Amino acid sequence: MPKPFSKAEAEEFFARLKKHTPEPKTELQYVNPYTLLVAVVMSAQATDKGVNKATAPLFKTVKTPEQMVALGEEKLAEAIKTIGLYRGKAKNVVALSKILLEQHGGKVPADREALQALPGVGRKTANVVLNVAFGEPTIAVDTHIFRVSNRTNLAPGKDVVEVEDRLEKIVPDQFKLHAHHWLILHGRYTCIARKPLCPTCVVRDLCRFKDKTKELPVMKAKAPVSKKSHHGRA
Repeated sequence: MPKPFSKAEAEEFFARLKKHTPEPKTELQYVNPYTLLVAVVMSAQATDKGVNKATAPLFKTVKTPEQMVALGEEKLAEAIKTIGLYRGKAKNVVALSKILLEQHGGKVPADREALQALPGVGRKTANVVLNVAFGEPTIAVDTHIFRVSNRTNLAPGKDVVEVEDRLEKIVPDQFKLHAHHWLILHGRYTCIARKPLCPTCVVRDLCRFKDKTKELPVMKAKAPVSKKSHHGRA
């Protein structure tokens, strides 16, 4: 079994991630807590880039629960149809917008239980909203954080709840506010699923991953297409 991280090692781990990215932010685009909530609900099993592409035109005119309810499920589904599971997400977003109007005065509640009671909002979504919109030091465990936590042995766990619990214990207080952003960015751009970029990793000497890559993957250049073959396909 890999050796667990000491408190000093965990502190060094996050100090380096902070030095690399001093002010990490969510890559989801939003204009207020409500549009953040909508974007996070839409990001389930989808990329932030894909969500942003669909929501950029939507959020120019729809920025409140009232406007979303007025738009309606069908028009919302049409607006976000490039996102996976778009029909279910459209249904949830309109439903949660109605609940915000009926039970919360049209405001996004800064309360985990109230957030998780909304359609399409699970623990991860609630954690992201609490962290980004309300500045709470929550840690939302997505696939990137789950992978990084287990691969490095920073906070190993068999499921997202166990990983979250272990991160809560190991992440030093001064790094908790931005911890999940640092881990997401690290997993998205360095500690990637296949062939992690260990040679350029800022925490490689702290990481317990035994199968570290020794060199960066080489991108194969595409063979030039000859004029003859080009015309043959045309």
